[in-house]
Amino acid sequence: MKRIVIVSGLSGAGKTSVLKILEDLGFEVIDNLPLSVLRQVISGTKPDSSVALGVDARTRDFDCETLCAICTEIKKDNDIAEKIIFLDCDDEKLLRRFTETRRSHPLAKNKKLSDGIALERRLMSSLREKSDIIIDTTDMKISQLRSAVQSEFNTEESGKITVSVISFSYREGLPREADLVFDVRFLRNPYYDPELRPLTGKTDEVGAYIEQDPDYSSFFNRLKDLISLLLPRFQQEGKTHLTIAVGCTGGKHRSVYTAEQLYKWLLDQKKCIVTLTHRELDKNKQEK
Repeated sequence: MKRIVIVSGLSGAGKTSVLKILEDLGFEVIDNLPLSVLRQVISGTKPDSSVALGVDARTRDFDCETLCAICTEIKKDNDIAEKIIFLDCDDEKLLRRFTETRRSHPLAKNKKLSDGIALERRLMSSLREKSDIIIDTTDMKISQLRSAVQSEFNTEESGKITVSVISFSYREGLPREADLVFDVRFLRNPYYDPELRPLTGKTDEVGAYIEQDPDYSSFFNRLKDLISLLLPRFQQEGKTHLTIAVGCTGGKHRSVYTAEQLYKWLLDQKKCIVTLTHRELDKNKQEK
């Protein structure tokens, strides 16, 4: 069976990086392929081959509705295993990336950069809805992006759903990619203990403090029961990636500890591929 992966998304969101990662995984990569020859290239691909095709607004004769129609046709072919990867990113980060690299946006032309980004987001909305895998690269390091892509296409782990666990701060907003969100602000807060305030949920001291909350154990057991129920159902529906976000006020103590424990528990289950990200802690590292 042919494996065809179409990589698209917003300009500046990381399409080139994903194509390089797929190439390292053994895919034949073709970037900026004109839509007029896309069908011929796919039909001419040898059986049992793996091909990654990069298509976005920079592609000659690009049209989102045409691409969606081609993807629908491909999915009907039983001899092709097709996935669409959509790379997303928030507007502020995209503005910064284009400004820092001094590259021009393909849809900005005589408009402001922000107008070009907004136009592309509108034009690509139908493809985003149709995509099998949506990766938000706003706060991702290249190592995290590589891990996310590898977990999806590692043949040794094929058939397993990938679960990304993220801790975050409600003050900084919900993670855009979250499928399930759990609020742990009801737990006792280590921030108000002067000795624990400078520490994080990755330390034993903070963990012990949180576990002393009389409702923590009951909450976490129910959380595990809920996820145990949902994971197989998501897989039955064909979902290959699930993002679970755990939030607290500052994204440093309660959410970090709960995410750490959830990550360890999921690993022990050996039923899924698991990644862990502490959004606010990672941001602080980058700023330093």
